[in-house]
Amino acid sequence: MGNPLDIPFTNMDGEQTTLRALGGTRWLVVNVASACGATPQYAGLQSLHEAHEDLTVVGFPCNQFGRQEPGTHEEICEFTSSTYNVTFPLMAKADVNGAERLSLFESLCQTADAKGHDGDIRWNFEKFLIEDDGTVTRFSSGVKPDALGL
Repeated sequence: MGNPLDIPFTNMDGEQTTLRALGGTRWLVVNVASACGATPQYAGLQSLHEAHEDLTVVGFPCNQFGRQEPGTHEEICEFTSSTYNVTFPLMAKADVNGAERLSLFESLCQTADAKGHDGDIRWNFEKFLIEDDGTVTRFSSGVKPDALGL
């Protein structure tokens, strides 16, 4: 499938981009949701984004888990900005599992987390740290941003 840094996806403006095009030398890809018990992780993600010049946090809103991301792109951006001061890039709402899964997540889901889980995303706020050489480290939703060791 190739280096995940070069797999195209759609941004909030409907344009194709890649992780590499977003800039940085490390990327933290997260499937996010605005109405989830884990939604407060937005604050920790924003802190990481601000604290590490080389790290770009990239959020992919997803409504596949308990329909916890029902809003429009504008509503999602307004909520994350006003509630958590999010400035990291949020991409177009996307599927991270199933037949319509983004190719990026198809690639990322091949990596196992510390407990050996690979395959489908299990819940909102699953995280993938991608290094500039394409190496991927996977973290479950239960691992909060401040526990990533970055």
